[in-house]
Amino acid sequence: MKRIQTFIAGLLIAAFHISAIAAPSPIEIINNAENTIWGKTLNSSLDMTIVTSSWSRTLSLKVWMNRPEKAFLRVVGPAKDKGILSLRIGTEMWNYIPAIERTIKIPPSLMLQPWLGSDFTNDDLVKESSLVNDYTHKLVNQHKVDGLDVYEIEGLPKPSATVVWGKIIYTIRQDYVPLKLQYFDERGNLVRTLTYSNIQEMGGRMIPTKWEMKPENKPGKSTTVSLKSVIYDKPLDNEIFSLRNLGKTND
Repeated sequence: MKRIQTFIAGLLIAAFHISAIAAPSPIEIINNAENTIWGKTLNSSLDMTIVTSSWSRTLSLKVWMNRPEKAFLRVVGPAKDKGILSLRIGTEMWNYIPAIERTIKIPPSLMLQPWLGSDFTNDDLVKESSLVNDYTHKLVNQHKVDGLDVYEIEGLPKPSATVVWGKIIYTIRQDYVPLKLQYFDERGNLVRTLTYSNIQEMGGRMIPTKWEMKPENKPGKSTTVSLKSVIYDKPLDNEIFSLRNLGKTND
């Protein structure tokens, strides 16, 4: 009997150690979540609805990304905004404004300015800063939602990182579907919250197809991204991510 008890205890200890070894680290969880929604390459169509206390408008966009270095966005509707373009190559970003037929280079100091009046910044739209590389991470909470483990991971900026946020908290399911991303200032005050919902299959994977950004200091204001189609991890023509592509009127 004693031998059986010892054997069972050994199995339990071994199982615990295997589980501990197999458990992903906080940075692995975040990296996998980012890969889930962005992929290595991305070709997407989406609607962006901007709501304030006095007006609202919806933009239709096409987005191409070749992570981590390149991104290209094209506004395809409505007519008055059609043809606005944004391009990032490395740490440099340009916007093309068809109304004035000019390409404007965005200086680093303006990367955190709102993009076309939305609650997403230039940086958000082209993913210059990295949630994986610019922060150190630790697991601060773990609970279950609908039977799935959910991780809350705190990110603090690395000394060398040029980021504005004093802290982020990323909430991610065990299957690496992100649920929420909270942004805090250097004093620990919550500034804005990005909530992911409408989880469904798109592009061959389960992803949240609705992303809503809400600022804390602007009641009634929000920006919602609704994904219409996504193609992941397919080769993209490098010409897409070129200055020559800025100003082209084709979709």
